[in-house]
Order: sequence, then C-alpha cells, then structure tokens
Amino acid sequence: MVPAHLNISQQTQLLDNQSYSLVPTMTKNIHFLILFILLNILEFNVNLTKSNPHPQFPCQPPHHKYTFCNKKLSISTRVHSLISLLTIDEKILHLSDNTTSIPRLGLPAYEWWSESLHGIGTNGPGINFNGPIKSATSFPQVILTAAAFNRTLWHSIASTIAVEARAMYNTGQSGLTFWAPNINVFRDPRWGRGQETPGEDPMVVSAYAIEYVTGFQELNSKADKESSNGHGFGNTRRVLKEDDDAGDKLMLSACCKHFTAYDLEKWGDATRYNFNAVVTKQDMEDTFQAPFRSCIQQAKARCLMCSYNSVNGVPACADKVLLDKVRTDWGFDGYITSDCDAVATIYENQNYTKTPEDAVALALKAGFLAVSSNLLFYVTLSSFSKSYSTILAGTNINCGTYMLRHVKSAFQQGSVLEEDLDRALQYLLSVQFRLGLFDGNPAKGQFAKFGPQDVCTSNNLELALDAARQGIVLLKNDQKFLPLDKRSISTLAIVGPMANVSSPGGTYTGVPCKLKSIHEGFHRHINRTLYAAGCLDIGCNSTAGFLDAISIAKEADYVIVVAGLDLSQETEDLDRYSLLLPGNQTNLVTALAAVSKKPIILVLTGGGPIDVSFAEKDPRIASILWVAYPGETGGKALSEIIFGYQNPGGKLPMTWYLESYTKVPMTNMNMRADPANDYPGRTYRFYTGDPLYGFGHGLSYTSFSSQLLSAPNRLSLSLGKSNWKGSILAQEHSRLGYIHVDEVPSCSLSKFFIHISVTNDGDMDGNHILLLFSRVPQNIQGAPLKQLVGFDRVHVPARKSVETSLSINPCEFLSFSNDQGNRILALGEHTLILDDIEHIVSIEM
Repeated sequence: MVPAHLNISQQTQLLDNQSYSLVPTMTKNIHFLILFILLNILEFNVNLTKSNPHPQFPCQPPHHKYTFCNKKLSISTRVHSLISLLTIDEKILHLSDNTTSIPRLGLPAYEWWSESLHGIGTNGPGINFNGPIKSATSFPQVILTAAAFNRTLWHSIASTIAVEARAMYNTGQSGLTFWAPNINVFRDPRWGRGQETPGEDPMVVSAYAIEYVTGFQELNSKADKESSNGHGFGNTRRVLKEDDDAGDKLMLSACCKHFTAYDLEKWGDATRYNFNAVVTKQDMEDTFQAPFRSCIQQAKARCLMCSYNSVNGVPACADKVLLDKVRTDWGFDGYITSDCDAVATIYENQNYTKTPEDAVALALKAGFLAVSSNLLFYVTLSSFSKSYSTILAGTNINCGTYMLRHVKSAFQQGSVLEEDLDRALQYLLSVQFRLGLFDGNPAKGQFAKFGPQDVCTSNNLELALDAARQGIVLLKNDQKFLPLDKRSISTLAIVGPMANVSSPGGTYTGVPCKLKSIHEGFHRHINRTLYAAGCLDIGCNSTAGFLDAISIAKEADYVIVVAGLDLSQETEDLDRYSLLLPGNQTNLVTALAAVSKKPIILVLTGGGPIDVSFAEKDPRIASILWVAYPGETGGKALSEIIFGYQNPGGKLPMTWYLESYTKVPMTNMNMRADPANDYPGRTYRFYTGDPLYGFGHGLSYTSFSSQLLSAPNRLSLSLGKSNWKGSILAQEHSRLGYIHVDEVPSCSLSKFFIHISVTNDGDMDGNHILLLFSRVPQNIQGAPLKQLVGFDRVHVPARKSVETSLSINPCEFLSFSNDQGNRILALGEHTLILDDIEHIVSIEM
C-alpha cells in the first residue's frame, strides 16, 4: 500500500524498496519495469492537466461525434443541432450567467460574466487570480483615457486587454465573454459611475465604443505570429467579415452596457432598481441611443446589456420597442443579457408584473404591452396566443438566478413557450460557437500560445503609462508655474490621503501588476520627499491630521496636495449630493496654501467633476491638475508632467459645473434647457449656465495655433426625386429650414474634409487635441448650442507645424434630432468652430 500523500518520486522509492524485499530478482525487475511505465503515464497525465487547464471542454471524445461538433458545418446548423438535443430543463439551465454542466452531452459549466472595463477586473465571477497569472495590467479609468481624445490609444488598450484576457482563459482563469464597455453618456455630474464612461458627448462615446469593441473582439493576424514575444497585439488588424463563416469567428466577446438611459444609482427615493427614466424622443435619438447604435452597427458588438431602470414606464429588459429596434433596425445578432438581477427588479422593485413568472416571461418575450387611452399597461402574458411569441427581441440570459427559479413554472403555466427558450439559446450559443468553444481542445486552438508571458509585459505597462500621460488634464497654470525644475528642489512635501493609495484605478479594477502610489512616483525625482495624509480618509471629517501636514508644508520647497474623490464618494450604487470637495478637504488645501513658501500645486482625483472654484481664484494655488483614477502607472505619469519630462495634453471629456448645479433634480432626464421652468439643460451641448471648466478644457506647457488650409464653402444635397413630388418636398423643406436625413440618399457622397495646419509656437514638444464643433444656422427648436463633429490628437514638435484632416459626414455629424426623434439637417449657414477659427459652410438643396 502506497501512502497517497507521497509525491511520485517518493512513491517510486518506497515501492522499489518493498519490491526488493518481497520477490525474487527477475520478478522484481519486471515489477519495477511495469511500475516505471505506470508512473511515467501518471506523470504525463499530471503534466497534461497542468498544460491544459481546460480538461473539460465540449466536443471531446466520446461526445465529438455529435453534429454540433462538426466544424465543417455552418454555425447556425451546429447551433440548431445542439438546441434540438436539449431537454426543457437543460434549456432553462442556459438562462443564467453561470451555466450548469450537462454531462450526457459532454457540455461543461460556463460562466458568462467576466469584466474588462480598463483591464481584467475582479468583479465578475468568471475571473480569478489564483492560477499562474496573479495580476493583470491596470489601465487608467475610462474617463481619463477618454480625456486623451485618441482613437488609436483606445484601440491599443482594448487589444492589449484582449491578449491578457485570452491568456487568462488559456490558464483556466477567465471566460471568453466580457461585459464591457460602459457607454452610457455622462449626463449628470453626480453620477457615481460616470468615471466608467468616455464622457458626456455622444460622438466621443460612440467613437470610444467602436475602438474598444473592435480592438477587443477582432481576430488579429499578428497574434498568431507574435503571440509569445511579450508585445501583445501589433498594428495589423483583420476586420471581421459577416459574409463568411470564418469571418464570424471571435477572439473574445465584448458587451455594450447599460441599455438604455441609465445614469442614476441612488438619489433621494430613486434608485437604479426602481427609477423610471422619462426620456423624450428627441433626447433618446441624439443622446442616449447614439453610442449603442454605433456599438452594434459599426463595431459589431456581440453582447448588449439591458439596464435596471425603466424607460418611459417600461423596464428596459422587457421593452419591446427598444429591443425590437436593436434587432430589426440595427441588425444586432448577438445576445442580450440583463444587468445582474435586472429581471428580478421587473417584479420585485418596479412592480411591473403580478408574479415572478410573468416577469421572466416578459423579459424573454420583450414586452407584451397593450395600449388603452394612450397609456401603456401590463397584461397577463398567458392570455396571449402562441402567435404573439414570434418576436425577435427579448432578454436572452439573466445575470443571476431569477430565470432559473421561475422559468419552469412560467413554462408550465403557458406564459413561456419552448420556442421562447430556443430563440434565447440561438443567440447565446451562436456567440459561444463563434468564440470556438465547441471546436475541440482549446490547447490546440488559434490563440493557444497566449499565456502568462503575455500579461503584465513591459510593453503593456508602458501603454498604461502612456495612457495616463495623455489623459491627465492641466486645469490651471498661473504664470507658467509648472513645470518645476527639480534641480532647484531639495525637499518636496506631498499631502493627501489619496497620494498614498496603491494603484488608484477606480471601479472595476483587478489586481495590478505593480502596487504603486502617486506618492511613490515622486521618489525617483526628489530624494527628500515628505508625506502627510492631512485627512484620515478621503471623507476628511476630522482635522486631526492638519498639524502634521502644515508642519511638512512649512519645511518643504514645494507642496503638492492630492485631494478629490475615491470610491467611498462615488461608485456603483452611490451617487454624490455635492460637487464640493468632501469634508474638510477645502480647509486643508487653503491652510497649506497659507503656510507654503511658494504657491502650491493641487492634484484632483476622482471621476466626477468637482467645484474647486475657490482654488481657481486663489493665487496661492498656482496649478491644478486632474488625474481621475490613473491606474498603477499614474504616479509616474504625474511626476513626469510636473517636472516637465512630459507635456500635458489631455482635455476634459465632460463639463465641470459649479455647486449650484446640484439644485437640478438628478431624476430630470431632459437634455435641453427649459428657461420657463428655470431648467438650465445638460452637458456643453445644451447647458445655458456658466461652468467652472467647459468640455474640452485643458492647458499645455506650450502654445498652439491652428490654420484652416481648406474647407468647402457650400454643400448641395439632393432629395433624389426628379418628379413633381421632389419639387413639392423641396419647397416644403425650404419653408421649414431643414430636411430629414433619411430623405437624402446621396448624403454619404457629400462627405467633406477639413484640412488643418497646427503649429507649436513654443519651445517644448507637445500634443494638441483638435476639437471641431458646429453651430446650426438658425434657431430651430431643440438645436444644440454647438456640437462636436470631429476630433483628433496630433503631436507637434517645438517650433514645427503638422498638417491633418478631419472627415465630416454632414447627415451624421451636422444633424440633430427633432421633437419626433427624427434626425434633421438644417439648411443655410453652418458655422464650423476650431479653436478661435470660425468657417461658414452653406448647405442647400
């Protein structure tokens, strides 16, 4: 008998000794040979298990002969084959994010929920850092990356996260379906999750969605060639093609969330679980829906997450109008998941149905609503005939267990039909097949070479550092106080509780490669760096630490105060009520400014806008920088900017309001201003008040000037009708002053370019962000004050000029929505605004 706790070599030695004492020599040798062979087989199996962390995968013998395992067949054929083999109970098992295994078909369990917002996160149960990969690159929070206004950067970050994600899948530490990005528009400055978004402008959010999803999902030809060189993805991209089965293959699946009009956690009695977002057709079209349309139509995202809230009285995960639009108008063929327990909230929080069974049926079928007296009201689902269930829309999977617990009884009651289950599974399984989950052993797959060597590489960390450098925004810099000359500094004081937080990454952060604080980023520059927290925590409800902070401020040559927000002030399930610095932070800053030898530098953390008007006006506070949640390389990036090794170039992707804005109810979803009711509007496009810092604000250590090299003066659009009807339409549109975009078949042919020269007039290399806005020619009701129509980031060496171009599609970027939710294009003179340049483009029929 061999003790099980011994390792293989110990077992060999023990059996060898036992065999010599019990049997004759020849028999001993035979036994030893047999033992040697068996132990080698055992060791091979152990090593095989280590090298293949997916010992259970679909379509391995003896289950490989099923039709759904035949890779020569189309994905749709294979999906239908698998669905036909499942029982009702087995189909229901697929309606949860944690899919249970089905041993008789050789189907292992699968967890759909993994997170990758700005790096592999720990939030989803599909991720663990307990295997060979102990950490992953932590990029800056999205709001800071958005401040770079750099499409190439956004794509590179997503591609790098994708490589690390696939590497973690290969080590058995993640799934292949990730629930990012968050592309809700940052509508209200108090929203706790605004930090996760690319900001307040629908065009920027749409552009970010396209870059993130394509970078994350797309197959990359270079990945096969250079998967293990530590460089991650190169620049070679192979765009997915929809016309062939091979082109349908995915490296990973991204998910655009939260659909739709979701931007409130908890404000007064309203929570995200019970809030009814009342949204006009106008705002829905040109603000809330625009990023999701781009994410699906242009980026080809394979997942859409519906939100907790209701929209105009209907739960988002059960809204037939919204979800039908996604499938039919936008051509979405991926799967729709609920936010976690969002199906439960239909009954439990919103009281929209009479029973849990009706709630799950409503979600699967997407909104059996009836109309009476112009009011939408709920009708018992079982009263509808089978024909009503032939619908494309519906929530396909429930993050949580609500469907697992209630669909079976709903099926028995007749409110859920088997075809409802089959429809949901068709979307779910199609994505899994595209990911290659049914193509055999992952260790032999296209991306099998990705592993620990591709995670936390020097290149990945350099990309994270570059993202922080590009995103950090210089808000104030009186008398060109920055950059500092470190040669003149013997002692530097750094104050603030956030200065000593390791790798401040914001929400949905994973395990960083290196734990570095903002404070540590300055050690390499100044030998004598003093630190005091000043406040016990970010809430700063006590002044007990002020004396220590004041003491080192008096001693130091320069003082840097790191103030602002952390996740105790803004996060998921937590909105702010004030835009001021928390607690006694303002008092701390002013106290330090009063005793410092020189004006101080204020560094602001946090994803939401902060009213620091006191600091903007105070000459003792020379410079203000916003770093948001800069990730594990943020301290290094900040120090490089403060000491002039890098030139700041970020610009704010959202408006920074004054504290008086908190009088505006967070529950008011209207984007447009309503002066009659003292409602100022939202975001730079519609806000009629004076902000502290406007959208696009950001300073540099150098100065830039722009010159318009060429741009059209006139655009002529045709309605495509040569008969008398076209003439009547033209007369009517001339009277109204606008045309409907969908009436202009040739609009894509009217795309034009703005050619620009940017000159760096200073002595330091820098990056300049070009923001091109347009203003409509006349006061059409609901028109934006101005809107972004193009942007680019260009690097310009000192005393040099660089030329670039912006492409403008007039129907897409110069239009806006009317009160019926239809996009219109104003006729007449449009004003294009770039820095201090204005150019008129006249649009006529």
